[in-house]
Amino acid sequence: MVDHGSQIEESNALLLEIAEAFRKQSDWEIVEPAHMELAEPSIATAFARCAEQGAKLVAVMPYFLGPGRHSSQDIPRLAAAAAEDFPGVDYLVTAPLGLHELMLQIIDDRIRQALDANG
Repeated sequence: MVDHGSQIEESNALLLEIAEAFRKQSDWEIVEPAHMELAEPSIATAFARCAEQGAKLVAVMPYFLGPGRHSSQDIPRLAAAAAEDFPGVDYLVTAPLGLHELMLQIIDDRIRQALDANG
């Protein structure tokens, strides 16, 4: 799970919380957070952690709302570089979060929370 990375530690910590929550509720045995830049763990560090835990395939999931240069170029390039150190481990890069029916509910929830807090 890869976000951009930030100079704001609170933002970086959020990805760690999200990855941990996802790990607990999912069936995936290995879940590692990574930041594309500006913070650790990097994609290379997270890829290595996955390989060290026995992963034979690493699914790199851009934690971005929509497609763009980072999700279509930068993250795949960094994942490919990380994979070079682990010739027995394959990888793929998923689409970003994008349009999903649950995103619509999240948008509605956020609007309602703001209205409740202000009204």
